[in-house]
Amino acid sequence: MTLPAGLPVVDHHCHLSPGGEGVAAARRFERAGGTHLFLTTHNWNHRPLKSVDDYRTQFEEMEALARRVQAETRVGASLVIAPYPVDLVRMSEDLGAGPAADVQLRALDLAGRWVDEGRAVALGEVGRPHFEVAPDVAASARVVLEHAFEVARDHHCPAVVHSEELGADGYAELATLARKVGLPTDKVVKHYARSRLSPEARAGVTPSFLARREAVRDVLGETGPWFLETDFLDDLGRPGAVLDIATVPKRAAWIARELPEMIDRLRIPFVEAVRRVYGFVPAPPPERSP
Repeated sequence: MTLPAGLPVVDHHCHLSPGGEGVAAARRFERAGGTHLFLTTHNWNHRPLKSVDDYRTQFEEMEALARRVQAETRVGASLVIAPYPVDLVRMSEDLGAGPAADVQLRALDLAGRWVDEGRAVALGEVGRPHFEVAPDVAASARVVLEHAFEVARDHHCPAVVHSEELGADGYAELATLARKVGLPTDKVVKHYARSRLSPEARAGVTPSFLARREAVRDVLGETGPWFLETDFLDDLGRPGAVLDIATVPKRAAWIARELPEMIDRLRIPFVEAVRRVYGFVPAPPPERSP
């Protein structure tokens, strides 16, 4: 069995790099059957960032790459931008934790303006380092995350969260912060979700699951919203990390082949969750060949 005609195939979270495969990776995604990428900024060349202008340059580089993807392939590219939480560690060493946080706060304001201008669809990645850091850095990360949720509230967009793997307490913490600032909890997206918790344990936060085969099989029965992602890094020194960019369309094809009774469930991550969380529906792809 093939995928239904008109069904988009969406990788909710991946990275492309000007110094990596770039557009060639998007072509591989397209050849595998993928149709839409959510492209998230990250510090791909590991340069120290010290100012809002540094982040503006990073956003503009990512925007230029997204435009190339759309011009040179048939893949849709939605931009997700924010100052990466792990940057705070190096920035705090260079600037101090307080000034580093101030740079990220202002970069989030810039990202919010890009959302208003239609240049981006969400803030991400926001959150905190996924490893233990100095107390002052951890405190700065909390301040920045709360402001990220405020910016997402004010600009009516999702906030895509980077953190350590979360249990029920961690999801509840994110939901509590969202409610505190008035951001709908389903607009908070926990990216790089590896463990399936019950919807009740996720406290209304939307998970974006790594598209490993066992995880996909586990979540197909859920009503959603939830997403599938690769967190592809486009790092030539780590090819295929975290998952290769072709993984989501390959998982969709696997479901069509091995679990055809579940094929309609793919509308949840590829259509319905995008509509509910982002407020738009990915354009249907051209009709697939039999």
